[in-house]
Amino acid sequence: MSDEEAATFISPRKKNPHGKPVGSSQKMMIINCYKQLKSENDQIKYRDLMKRISDTLGIGLNKVQTTVSEYNQTKTLTSPNRKRNRPGVVDKIDDFDKNAIRRKVHSFWHNKELPTLAKVLTAINEDNTLPNMKETSLRKVLKSLNFKFTKRQRNSILTERRDLLSWRRKYLISIRRFREEGRPIYYLDETWLNTGDCVSKVWVDTTVTSSRMAFLEGLSTGPQNPSGKGTRLIVVHIGSAAGFVSGGLLCFQSKKNSSDYHDEMTGQTFQEWFEEILPLLEDNAVIVLDNAPYHSVKKEKTPTTNWKKAEMVEWLVSKGEEIDPSQLTKNDLLDIVQRLKPRYSAYIIDEIAKDAGKTVLRLPPYHCELNPIELVWSMVKSYVKSNNTTYKTIDVKHLLHQAIDRVKPEDWQSFIRHVKDEEQKFWDVDFICDEMIDELQPDPRHILTIGESTDSSDDECT
Repeated sequence: MSDEEAATFISPRKKNPHGKPVGSSQKMMIINCYKQLKSENDQIKYRDLMKRISDTLGIGLNKVQTTVSEYNQTKTLTSPNRKRNRPGVVDKIDDFDKNAIRRKVHSFWHNKELPTLAKVLTAINEDNTLPNMKETSLRKVLKSLNFKFTKRQRNSILTERRDLLSWRRKYLISIRRFREEGRPIYYLDETWLNTGDCVSKVWVDTTVTSSRMAFLEGLSTGPQNPSGKGTRLIVVHIGSAAGFVSGGLLCFQSKKNSSDYHDEMTGQTFQEWFEEILPLLEDNAVIVLDNAPYHSVKKEKTPTTNWKKAEMVEWLVSKGEEIDPSQLTKNDLLDIVQRLKPRYSAYIIDEIAKDAGKTVLRLPPYHCELNPIELVWSMVKSYVKSNNTTYKTIDVKHLLHQAIDRVKPEDWQSFIRHVKDEEQKFWDVDFICDEMIDELQPDPRHILTIGESTDSSDDECT
């Protein structure tokens, strides 16, 4: 290329890479170009105008159109959201593993050892059934499980938060009292099944190397593998020492593409099912369940700090309170709300059960090992996985019904005995914990929550 040609050479027009977000500065260029071209030729067709802007700036036609439309409607431009909502370490670990981690901590108390972060981390990473973790991740998980990092003179130990301990103690006392009274106790829970679920390992003949060889020798090529997870089925049931409640099964197909099956259930769906199964239970029954959001829909919303002052006043007046907004701050109103809140914070299903002569008993958070139906679900899922060969929804549903029918009252009774043993362990460990902490001459000035410290020397569990 000659010097004259080089001087007149123009490099090819660059386009915005496909999939790359269009920033606010590029959006402003689109609007400026739109205004300029519009002022030069007011008669130009909209489609031609959009295409000309796209060709000039190298930005996709769809993005140009949406940007201009956004500006014409709002007279503002928004920046793209570059932050991805990625699940954290706490979200990636399921409830079963969380409960196993909790039991690891409690095992130290049972053995009269102090559970430090280093000891718990070693115990978890040496267990092949649990995910391998780093110290920072373990701190977050333990905090989500309501553990505290408590500084006791030269010893740093892990204890559970007082509110969780109180909840668990109340639950254990209540369940014991209900059993002594001879009341029938039912256990309720939800689970899920993927139509692509199957056993992970099977015996395969490695000498069969092709379909032709299998055909000629009268053999098979091995099992057919699922193409993916398949359709998800949400399953709800309830049972007792007498077995599953006949007619209590709810099974429906998932419609959401979510990693958490709890997202599929709504308070209304659960309430409708709950009202249908109540007449199937014995009189004076106790229903044990967890604290899933759809179990915990309040009968009435009560004011929070997010409410406007006028809304708080209106709510308090509706409850018969005499309020003078000019004399009370928002904080004063919240104090009055806290006083009234216990009267109006009842859960809908608790009230429905109460009207039917039954009692709802809620498990403390992350204590699914106290619900025997979790062991029942493990038995049911194992059967479905072992017999699932077609990966079709209708066949998996049929297997689910078969698996539920295979669970006998004797299985339920065995699982309930196991849960009673777990309850006793929790009962004992609280007293062991008190005894050991008292021996360490506790200093109430040094109580820390995981992740916090009074100085740099407290960052590590020693």
